[in-house]
Amino acid sequence: MDERWWKSSIGYIIYPQSFNDSNNDGIGDLRGIEEKLDYLKDLGVNLLWICPIFDSPMDDNGYDVSDYYKINPLYGDMDDLKRLLEEAHKRDIRILLDFVLNHTSSEHPWFKKALEDPTSKEASYYIIKEGKKTKKGLLPPNNWKGFFSTSAWERIEGSDKFYLHIFSKKMPDLNWENPLLREEIYKAMRFYLDMGVDGFRLDAIAHLAKDTTFEDSKNEVDENGLAYDTSKFSNRKELYHYLELLKENVFSHYDCLTVGEAGGCISPEESLKMTSYKAGSLNMNFNFDTVWNNGNFGSIDKKDEDIKTDVISLKWNFMHWYELLHGKSDMPLYWCNHDHPRVLSQYGDPLHRKESAKMLISTLLFLYGTPFIYQGDELGMSNANYNSLEDFFVDVSSKNEIEALLKKGYDEKQILSYLNRTSRVNARTPMQWSNDKNAGFSDASPRVKVARNYIYGINYEDEKEVWDSVYNFYKYAIGVRKNPMINEQVLSCKLRIEDFNHPDVFAYIHDGYEKLMVISNMRNYKVYFTFYYNIKDILLHNYEHVKLDDRHVLALEPYESLVLKIQ
Repeated sequence: MDERWWKSSIGYIIYPQSFNDSNNDGIGDLRGIEEKLDYLKDLGVNLLWICPIFDSPMDDNGYDVSDYYKINPLYGDMDDLKRLLEEAHKRDIRILLDFVLNHTSSEHPWFKKALEDPTSKEASYYIIKEGKKTKKGLLPPNNWKGFFSTSAWERIEGSDKFYLHIFSKKMPDLNWENPLLREEIYKAMRFYLDMGVDGFRLDAIAHLAKDTTFEDSKNEVDENGLAYDTSKFSNRKELYHYLELLKENVFSHYDCLTVGEAGGCISPEESLKMTSYKAGSLNMNFNFDTVWNNGNFGSIDKKDEDIKTDVISLKWNFMHWYELLHGKSDMPLYWCNHDHPRVLSQYGDPLHRKESAKMLISTLLFLYGTPFIYQGDELGMSNANYNSLEDFFVDVSSKNEIEALLKKGYDEKQILSYLNRTSRVNARTPMQWSNDKNAGFSDASPRVKVARNYIYGINYEDEKEVWDSVYNFYKYAIGVRKNPMINEQVLSCKLRIEDFNHPDVFAYIHDGYEKLMVISNMRNYKVYFTFYYNIKDILLHNYEHVKLDDRHVLALEPYESLVLKIQ
């Protein structure tokens, strides 16, 4: 194994406003993270990805940056960040900051200057185009639809011009064709790396390059004449040049980890161009291919009972990436992050909370790559299950979706059921530290409502005292994965799926002197799995006994999972 330190790391994703509130104002902060560093070290994680902390009007929870050189006062100040870095490094914990490169806030001084003076250099930092003059009046430059269910263009008041925003209209896209803009971004990144930050998670990295013809999409249009066509602004060939420049001007000068967010539109082949050991500009890429393998995405016309994990598709997606990238590039492993519903409610079952939470971490930890755990998964936190649509208004994306669905005629009850399954607000509920008020997160009312199940023992203070809790299982499982011999086998030895076409079981083997095998039932009912090996040791198991009959058939209980050494 080489010296890339992240190969032996266990990552942990922190959504700061919901992690820990140190000053009881209802919002998590940097000092709150610092207070929990010992908790994180004890859990076994040694790499933190912290979601955006830069100054922001919070239209999209910090992904709308108004000042790259100022910490959002909600979270603290620059001294708090420096102290957090110092204390984390004392505990051998490294920190990645979430850095937004695709857009800024409309409150950023650059954009304000661009609107004030169309001839300024700042105006060239953004993508601003003349609208189309038609008999019906002035229309946007083209029919592109953004990610937040609206036109990707917003008219500049008092003019015939529009600016591009593939996310919220308060998040204008940056013009990466402009070398002056690129140099501003390089400068800001170097500032934090010089401070001691260990790297970046690069938000929306797939979207830096746009189709500069700005022609209409030929995709099918909606009732507003808008076409959703990610090929116009995702993973375009020009992107690779911009990433090469980032490496040349910034990354190559530091011992840092760079993790791109490449979304669900990228192929492993495209990702390898970005991340290969030989010529890549980044170290690894997050993709969304394994996040929605239950038909949940866009499932407004489905009922809860229609949602079922496609285990074969899940296996295929993992292996599709593994087979191309193994030995050529590093990979991150994760079930979900702040932009997705809770994995326990996606691929597990709150009614089998302990069993399914343990199954999910066992399945993930021993696949090829660097694992990332989302805050609260180690406690078995699940979706919020709110009883009002207004509870989802804290998120601009969910609010826009609610408005769009109401216009289409869906009733509030159906929309509520849908959002309780799919909204990213589910992942943003406060961390459940105890059974005290607001789950011990804060004495003040949090911005995002707490999931009420914390009062039933789903919190850290209660779980740490229960030997077979989800928390204690995570802690032990992480220790198994961090064993140097296990870690090397997982990363270096060939991985293969066992019984690929089994519709219920996710099972795989790592070759080696002693083969490592993971067997996971992903159903809430008993299933059977043919097993031809001799068990040398049971490293992890979420049930008390292994049931193997004389026909070499395992009878797997609901969500039963085993990590074995076999011959």
